[in-house]
Amino acid sequence: MKTQGQRFLLLIIFLTFARSYSQVKITGKVSYKNKGVGEVNVTLKDTYDGATTDANGNFSFETSEKGNHFLTFTHPNYIDVEKPISIEKQGVSVNIELKEQINEINAVVISAGSIEASDKKRATALLTPIDIYTTAGADGQISSALNFLPGVQKVGETEGLFIRGGTGTESKIFMDGSLINNYFSNSVPGIAGRDRFNTSLFKGNVFSSGGYSALYGQALSGALMLESVDLPDQSSYDFGISPIFLSAGFQRLSEDKNHSYGATLGYSMLNVMQEVFNFNTDFIEAPQGLNGDLNFRIKTKSGGFLKYYGMYDSNKMGVKTESLEPEDYDFSLVRLKGKNTYHNLSFRQKFGKYLLNAGTSYSFNRSDLNFSTETADIESDKTRLLTDGNYINFKTVLERKVNKISAVRGGIELNSADEKLNFEEVKKHYKDLISSVFVETDLGFSNQLSAKIGVRAEHSSYLGKSNIAPRFALAYRLSQDWTTSFAYGLFYQNPESKYINGPASLDFQKAQHYIFQLQRASEGRSLRFEAFYKKYNQLVKFKNLEYVDNQNQYVQTADNNNGYGFAKGLEVFWRDKKTFQNIDYWISYSFLDSKRDFMNYPVSLKPNFASEHTISAVAKRFVPEWKVGINLSYTYAKGRPYYDIASQNMNGQTVNYIRHEGRLKDYNALNVSFNYLPNLGKKDAKAFTVFVLSISNVLGSKNVYGYNFSMDGTRNSAVVPPVNTFVFVGAFISFGVDKTQDAINNNL
Repeated sequence: MKTQGQRFLLLIIFLTFARSYSQVKITGKVSYKNKGVGEVNVTLKDTYDGATTDANGNFSFETSEKGNHFLTFTHPNYIDVEKPISIEKQGVSVNIELKEQINEINAVVISAGSIEASDKKRATALLTPIDIYTTAGADGQISSALNFLPGVQKVGETEGLFIRGGTGTESKIFMDGSLINNYFSNSVPGIAGRDRFNTSLFKGNVFSSGGYSALYGQALSGALMLESVDLPDQSSYDFGISPIFLSAGFQRLSEDKNHSYGATLGYSMLNVMQEVFNFNTDFIEAPQGLNGDLNFRIKTKSGGFLKYYGMYDSNKMGVKTESLEPEDYDFSLVRLKGKNTYHNLSFRQKFGKYLLNAGTSYSFNRSDLNFSTETADIESDKTRLLTDGNYINFKTVLERKVNKISAVRGGIELNSADEKLNFEEVKKHYKDLISSVFVETDLGFSNQLSAKIGVRAEHSSYLGKSNIAPRFALAYRLSQDWTTSFAYGLFYQNPESKYINGPASLDFQKAQHYIFQLQRASEGRSLRFEAFYKKYNQLVKFKNLEYVDNQNQYVQTADNNNGYGFAKGLEVFWRDKKTFQNIDYWISYSFLDSKRDFMNYPVSLKPNFASEHTISAVAKRFVPEWKVGINLSYTYAKGRPYYDIASQNMNGQTVNYIRHEGRLKDYNALNVSFNYLPNLGKKDAKAFTVFVLSISNVLGSKNVYGYNFSMDGTRNSAVVPPVNTFVFVGAFISFGVDKTQDAINNNL
C-alpha cells in the first residue's frame, strides 16, 4: 500500500513537472507614444490564456499552446491590434505600440465662443426649453433667458441680443439653418419687443457669442442657432390661461409614428394688469396681440425628414408721453399696429456618405406707426410711418464625413430683402440680394486635438460689393476634464436699411474676433473662462437730416463707413447640478471694455448699451414632497453711460457734439417664480397641470434705461420699464403627455 502511494505521488510530481515544463511564458510591454498603457487586455486568440497590463504597460502570462498564433491587444481608447507570434519551447517577448482610437464621444469639442444645448454629451452648458421656462425673470422667452448667460448685456429699452459690446442688430437668429428676419415683435420707441416664437417649438440651441461657423453670416457679434423639434412622442392637447392671455394647441402623431401635424392659437391683452399695477408707461391703448401657428413633420421611407412651420401674429398698442417741448404741445402720442408672418420649410436626407440639409423661409413684417400730439385735450392730425418688408432666405448644405470625427461641408445661401417705407413726403424702396457660398471642414487629429477651418464669401447687390471671411478654431484637451479652445474669425454685415435714406457710398461693416477659452466639464458641473477681443472697422456713420418734434428724435441717414471701435473682456461661467440635492444653479460674470466711434458719435465713446460689469445668478430647487419648484434669478449691471448728442452748423458743415453725458444708476433685479404640479405621482391622471406664479423685480428696484432730451437740451425724461414689478399667474394644462416628469428631471 505504501509502495502504491509512493508511486502515485511520483506520478503527480512527474505530471506537474511535465506540465510546467510544457508551459511557455509570454511577456511584453504595451505603450503609446513611448509611455506604458495600463488596463490593456492581452489575449492569445481563440484561447482562454491572457493577462491585463499593469500601470507601466507590462504584461506576463503562461500558455501550453504551441505553433503559430495571434496575440490580441484591446483597450476602448485605442485601436485593436493583432500580432502574429510563434510559440515553441522558449519564452516569447512582444512589445506593442498602440494607436489612439478616435471617436466622436471621446474627441475634444471646439467650444470657444459658444454654449450648446443641442447635444447633452457635447454641451458646454445646457439651456433646454425646461431651463428657459423655469428661469425666473425670463418670462418663457429664449432671448430673455440668454440675458443670464455671460456675454449678453441687459438692455431693457429695446429688443435684440446685445453681445460683447455689439448692438442688438449685430446678432442674428436662425431656425433649422434658415435666417429668421424680425424675430421680435413690433413695438414703439422705448419698449422692447418680445419673442414671436414659442419656446416649446425648439429642442435645443447653439448660442455663439463670437467666432461662429462659416455656415452663418451677416452678424458682426454673435448668432443664435435654434433647432426645432422633430416628431412628438405622442399626440397631445395643451391649454394655457392667465389674466393676460389664453392659448390652446394640439399635436397629432400618426399611428405609424412617421408623420405629425399640429397648431396653436393664442390671444394676449394687458388691460387687466394695467388696472392692478401702477404702470410707468401711460398706455392709451393696452398692448394686445393675436398669434397662431401650424406645423407638419414627415419622416420619409428612405430616412429623410421634412419639416414645415408657419406662424402669424398681429399686435397693437398706444402710448402717451409727457412732452419735452411744453411750449409747443402737452403730450406726444404714438400708436402701433403690427403684422407679421413667417414660414420655414426644411429637409434633410442621407445619401450614402453624404448628408443634405436644405431649407427656405419667407417672412413679411408690417409696422404701422401713427404719431400725433395733444394740447389742451385736443389731438393733432396723425403722422404715419408705414414700413413693409418681404424677406426670403434659401440655404443648402452638403456634408460628408471623412472619418469618425472629421467632416467637410459646403453650400450656398441667398438672402433677399424688399422693404418699402412711407413717411410724410418720404417714400423709400430698398432692395438687396445677398448671395453667399461657404465651405468648412472639421479636422480631428486625435481625441485631444481638433480644428475647424472655414471660409465664407458674400456679395450684396445693393452695395455692389463682395467680401471673403475666413474662420478658424482649434481645441486641445489638457486632461480628462480640462480643455482649451481658440477661435478667430472675420465677420461682415450690411449697414442697417433703416439708415439708408439717401445716396451714399457704403461698404460692409467689419469685425474681427479673437477668443480664448479654458473649460472644465465633469458630471453635473461646468466651469468656463473666456477672454475675447473684437476689432471693428467700417462701421456706419450717419448724419441728422431733420428733427421730428412728435418723436423727439432726428431722421437719420447713413453717410459713410468711417466708424471704428473695439471690445475686449473676460467672462466666467459656473453651473452646478451635483453639489446640492435637487438644486441646479449657475453664476456668470462678464467684464467688458468697449469704445466706438459710429452712428452720430462725435468721438470714440463707451457705447450707451454697454455695461462694464455684469453679474447674474440663477438657482432652481424642486421639493417633491410639496410638488413645488422654486426658482430665483438675480442680475446686477454697472450703470451704462448716456449721451445727449446734438448737431450744429460750423462753416457750412453739420457737426455733432455732446451736449450732456453721464452714467445711469446701477441695474438690479431679483426675480422669483413658483411652479406647482398637482398631478405629480398620479398614475391614472388624464390631465397634467402646472400652475405658475412669477414675480419680476420682486424688490421693486427703480431701474433706468436712459434719457430722452428736448430739442434745446434743457429738459429730459427717463426711459424706464413699463412697470417696476410685474406679477404673472397662469395655468398650463396638457392632455396626452405628462410633462411634469420632464420638469422634475431637469430640476425645476
